[in-house]
Amino acid sequence: MILTPTRELALQISECLDEYARYTPVRHGVMFGGVNQRPQVTMLQKGIDILVATPGRLLDLMSQGFLSLDQVKYFVLDEADRMLDMGFSEDILQIAKLLPDTCQTIMFSATMPAKIEELAKTLLKNPVEIKLAVSKPAEKIKQEAYVCYETQKLGIIKDIFKAGDLKRVIIFCGSKMKVKQVNAALQRKHINCGEMHSDLEQAERDDIMFKFKSGQLDVLVATDIVARGIDIDDIAMVINYDVPHDAEDYVHRIGRTARADRDGRAITLVSEDDIYHFQQIEKFLEKEVEKIPLPADLGEAPEYARQSRPSKGRTTAKSRRRKDRDQQAHRHKPNNQRRPARPEQDKEREAARPANATEQSAGDKPRRNRRQSEARLAEGKPTEEKQTESNPTANRQPRQESDRQPDKSGRGNRNRRNAKSAGGDSNRNGNRPADAENRMDADKPRRGNNRNRKRGNGRDRRQDENRTASSARSMEPGTPRKPEGTFKMFFKR
Repeated sequence: MILTPTRELALQISECLDEYARYTPVRHGVMFGGVNQRPQVTMLQKGIDILVATPGRLLDLMSQGFLSLDQVKYFVLDEADRMLDMGFSEDILQIAKLLPDTCQTIMFSATMPAKIEELAKTLLKNPVEIKLAVSKPAEKIKQEAYVCYETQKLGIIKDIFKAGDLKRVIIFCGSKMKVKQVNAALQRKHINCGEMHSDLEQAERDDIMFKFKSGQLDVLVATDIVARGIDIDDIAMVINYDVPHDAEDYVHRIGRTARADRDGRAITLVSEDDIYHFQQIEKFLEKEVEKIPLPADLGEAPEYARQSRPSKGRTTAKSRRRKDRDQQAHRHKPNNQRRPARPEQDKEREAARPANATEQSAGDKPRRNRRQSEARLAEGKPTEEKQTESNPTANRQPRQESDRQPDKSGRGNRNRRNAKSAGGDSNRNGNRPADAENRMDADKPRRGNNRNRKRGNGRDRRQDENRTASSARSMEPGTPRKPEGTFKMFFKR
């Protein structure tokens, strides 16, 4: 049984086993999450010799009773350091307890931190340790760095792609949000690229990796899920859009290039806040990475000087997310940066603006919100704004009591389309007399559900009573009335 941290690595090992066992009776299979478990259960029921799995799906099928580890002879733990970084330490120990005592355990790790040594002491019995250039990048990788501001990174990438070949490039970002933003920015620049992160479904991941391996995509923007174990021989360049805070992650990232005795190039974009972390990487590599000057059209670069370790308040995940929101790397300028002054265009725009525009904007007053109105009511102050000339509808006088006439159906005259008096006075809608207007309203069918009216459930009768009561309250003297045109203005907006 071979245990891997990611789905992509499990699929790659399974593809290698296809070639290794092509002319042998050895049966093998792969098992990971994010897909339907039914084919995997069928594969286990038929029986296999070699199983490649991820910890989550393995424990899931074991809890359902589809899998037993009693007959495992060899247990291979691949990319053990990455598993610990992803929080699989408890799952690994739980799986190890279920293995038979005669099982041989083999552990592979590209780095050997203290946690890996503790895990080795727990899982392995009298182990033999073999070291082959641990935590050192290949010698054929040409390492370079640009010291820049966050907003200059896209311009640097554009300059790199303009000067060289676009094919077979991986751009590593520190977060899923940054991957999406950088990929969208590169697509706007008509660069054939795709994104790879954990938010994608398994079918989308497989499709992106197939397109990149087959050459349909020139650039792949990805998180660190592609940094471990993915073997693509002809990757020409790796770009670290964000500096990894762990030196060993840097080694894994740039290790995607210069494979199979080929040459490779690794470029790191070092922002002002990442200078300390990049200095720690140089200390880990025991050499200084070459610094390349910025292109002339991008302006000046920050000074690359020795810095102390940043405080904990600046390095928390919450502060980094806030900084990403405030200063988006996929923009050409930060959100808080003001537009440069252009006096000639401002003068032309001011001259083309109407003369009364400033007077109207100065005369309008903001409306009070609900809390301010309640506070003024508690103090005994009026809540209505003082009427101004800019609001002509507020200066209209309320109609007299004789102006309000209920129609023949008993409902209040809510649409205000009747005449002002019973005589032949004209209203706003035409020269028809009020009697004709009331007769037209009486002939109109009442609103409501005809089916409910036929059933006789009393809904129309209750509606008529409510309308009559509301019209009676509106007829009482002293009742304030809304200014005319309020509803028309609202619906016009």
